Amino acid sequence: MVILLSEELTFKHQIVRNEEDVIKIFSGSYYSIEVVDIRWYKNDKPSRKGIRLNKKEAKILLSVLEEILGD
Repeated sequence: MVILLSEELTFKHQIVRNEEDVIKIFSGSYYSIEVVDIRWYKNDKPSRKGIRLNKKEAKILLSVLEEILGD
C-alpha cells in the first residue's frame, strides 16, 4: 500500500534513523482539516507506519510527550 499525501501538506522536518529509515513530518490541510502527518519512510518511500492527527489531537500528543520527556 502506498500512502499518498495531499498536495496541501507541506514538509516541515525529518528525523534520520539510519541510511534507509527516516521519519518525515508534514503539516497542512487534508480533506479541509488542519493536520500534522508523521510517517516512516524507507528509501524515500512512505510506509503504512505513521500517524495523521488534527491540530487538537497533535496538541494533546505534544502535552503528553512533554510530560514524558520532562520538558
